[in-house]
Amino acid sequence: MQRREFIRKAGLATGALATLGPALADARPREQRLTILHTNDMHSRIEPFPSDGRRWEGLGGMARRLTLIERIRSQEEHVLLLDAGDIWQGTPYFNFFNGELEFTLMSRMRYDAATLGNHDFDIGLEGLAAQLPNASFPFLTANYDFSDTILKGKFPPYKVFQKGGIRVGVFGLGIQLKGLVADALFAQTRYLDPVAVAREMVQELRSQGCHLIICLSHLGLEYESTKISDMRLASQVEGIDLIIGGHTHSFLEEPRRVVNPAGQEVLINQVGWSGVYLGRLDYRFDGRGRTTDISWQTMPIDRSLQLS
Repeated sequence: MQRREFIRKAGLATGALATLGPALADARPREQRLTILHTNDMHSRIEPFPSDGRRWEGLGGMARRLTLIERIRSQEEHVLLLDAGDIWQGTPYFNFFNGELEFTLMSRMRYDAATLGNHDFDIGLEGLAAQLPNASFPFLTANYDFSDTILKGKFPPYKVFQKGGIRVGVFGLGIQLKGLVADALFAQTRYLDPVAVAREMVQELRSQGCHLIICLSHLGLEYESTKISDMRLASQVEGIDLIIGGHTHSFLEEPRRVVNPAGQEVLINQVGWSGVYLGRLDYRFDGRGRTTDISWQTMPIDRSLQLS
């Protein structure tokens, strides 16, 4: 009788496990995806380059870029749209509207964050302050100290984005303004060592449980001198996964790869200037938030995206 009772109870338990099987399978952590889209050095290029024989003829245009971004958003659940600075300066649109149009159109595209380039100071701190209400996205900058200026408290150093089960930490770094921008235009803005600041940012973002850390950089890709660049930053700072760069107008067909002091690979990407390309990186993560695969594309903004 005891054996028969044991078999009966065991059968009930087996049936219960069979019933719970699909639910347990569904509860297992699943692969997660994240698409990162990025631009840099747009330089007030609102319309496409004219078809006049120049190198970039017919490429670019903010309306076309919006078309492509919305197409990608309709296909991918989790998308981050980022810019690495020098949004302003380069066409009459900036001269006439002082940056209002650029910020308004980027807000229409729903940028998630940007950082400041040297040309974003071209109408001074007062001009930048006047246009900030037109930007629905934050400007992240960790190594410009605005404490003694009218822009105190306007620019957070970083932001954490929750994309499904993935936490993405993004921080910004800018180039030394002195020598590039008239002193009066950046006033009492203090420049902080980008390497030391980057280390602080990584520590902070890791403490907040970020699975991926992105640096939005306007330092420039690389130089022959010892001037700090994205390549040098990547080789000196542990913990950055991806640097989205600007300033040097570098067209990279694929990201540069740099090994950091911990022996880990850092990707650096940049897509030229004037919005003629949109950078795209697709990350895959396992159920624990560990990167399992990365792919990339440099996507031309061309006539195929013409609005009907």
